[in-house]
Amino acid sequence: VQLVESGGGLVQAGGSLRLSCAASGRTLSAYAMFWFRQAPGKERDFVASISWNGGNTYYADSVKGRFTISRDNAKNTMYLQMNNLKPEDTAVYSCAVRFPGHEILPDTGQYNYWGQGTQVTVSS
Repeated sequence: VQLVESGGGLVQAGGSLRLSCAASGRTLSAYAMFWFRQAPGKERDFVASISWNGGNTYYADSVKGRFTISRDNAKNTMYLQMNNLKPEDTAVYSCAVRFPGHEILPDTGQYNYWGQGTQVTVSS
C-alpha cells in the first residue's frame, strides 16, 4: 500500500489549502484515516481523523473550527481542508491509516500505513 500526500505549499496567514492523501495498492474503505503534522524540532502531532465511512470525525483542539477532514472511498482518497491558516500550522503533514475503521482516537492502536508527507508553510 502506498499513501501519497499532495496539496501542500506556501500560503499567507488567513489563507487556505486543501491536502489530499491518495492510496494505491488496496482499497482502504475499511480503515480509519488520520492526518498528523510535524513542525521542525517538534514531535509529530495528531491533527484529525475520520472513520471508515466518514460518519465520525475527530480533531485536535488547535485546528477545530478551521480544518475539515473528509474522504471519498470511491477514489480511495482522504482530504484535509485547511482554512484561516496560522503560522503555527507550518509543518510537514502526513497521512496514516489504521484498522479497524471505526476507531478514530489517535492513541488507541498501531498504524498500518504512513505517507511521506507534504510541506505546508504559512507566512505571517
